[in-house]
Amino acid sequence: MVVLLSRLLDTDCLNLCHRVVDGMCGREPPLRDDYSTTWSLQEWLELLNSLTALFCLAVKSSSSDEEVLAKLSDVSSRHAEAVLSVLRSRQEEIHHALLDRTNSISSATLQDFEWQLKLALSSDKISSLHTPLLSLSLDVRENGALQPVTMELNKEELSKLISSLEAANKVVLQLK
Repeated sequence: MVVLLSRLLDTDCLNLCHRVVDGMCGREPPLRDDYSTTWSLQEWLELLNSLTALFCLAVKSSSSDEEVLAKLSDVSSRHAEAVLSVLRSRQEEIHHALLDRTNSISSATLQDFEWQLKLALSSDKISSLHTPLLSLSLDVRENGALQPVTMELNKEELSKLISSLEAANKVVLQLK
């Protein structure tokens, strides 16, 4: 990012950073055509990805000015200050965009749950089972309506559900 940002005047750097944040927030992002004489396509994509990642990481981790400037240590102080000023002036906007991106995965939210562990001693097909079963009741709110979801899981099904929820949580944490 060092060499790439150094090709811009201070005001152009400031404008580019604002346009990157605009793109993150669902508005018009910076256009490659506006900078085609400054950077190759590969450099352009590298710069956009670097700036976006920097803004996301700084907002997600509530980085101090010193931490942000340390990440920009290879950039000239004028350009680093321009990036920092855009970050600070639009931090709340970036935060809301990141939350919206996370929330857009699903509008359903878990409101409450109850569980019971049961031991199935027999069934109509097998006289002796001795299988543990988990009865799980979820109250899910979607589009303002509360919907009950009930399921009964054996040990293998419960393991699969837990693995799926852990994987989903990992994805959500990466988006935040």
